[in-house]
Amino acid sequence: MKPIPKSHKRLTLLLVCGVIFMFCFCYMLVPLYQWVCKQEGINGKSANSAGSAAPGMQIDYSRTIKITFTTTLHHDLKFKFLPLQQHIDIHPGERKLIYFLAENQSGKEITVQAVPSITPADAARFLKKTECFCFTQQYFLKNEKADMPVYFFIDPAVSRDIKEVTLSYTLFDVGEFIKKQKHFTQGRIDL
Repeated sequence: MKPIPKSHKRLTLLLVCGVIFMFCFCYMLVPLYQWVCKQEGINGKSANSAGSAAPGMQIDYSRTIKITFTTTLHHDLKFKFLPLQQHIDIHPGERKLIYFLAENQSGKEITVQAVPSITPADAARFLKKTECFCFTQQYFLKNEKADMPVYFFIDPAVSRDIKEVTLSYTLFDVGEFIKKQKHFTQGRIDL
């Protein structure tokens, strides 16, 4: 039998070390992700309380922006869907938590998803949602009601010309497009 050349031994060692590193990295992704979410207040993980400054930002108390909330149902969806507050005033950099009421009036189990729209278009990149029922599909039992949260802030870099923003949601029946994942219920308050 021929001896294994030194270059092959080194390549084998590098490959084994690479595999061990990739395994360790993959193993650490979930705890790392959870830690980042907790630090930043993302995905329903608590960081600071509502009304406090967004992470790494100062609240700009020198100006206030009016946020109006509206809802629409797609086609003939039998749902009650409305904001619990029609509008709020917010300082750029300040975090707010608001809720939308959703009630399944279809007489059957249903999966829905909300699609957001922000106007004016210039403001869309400055309205940052850290938690929102619109991030995932929502499963509702027959006649089920729930308060669904939106946790957001306006980036202080928003133009001083923007004094009003409308956050609108359109609710769609996505029964034909159900994702193979657990349905979102964290933060939802079933009534």
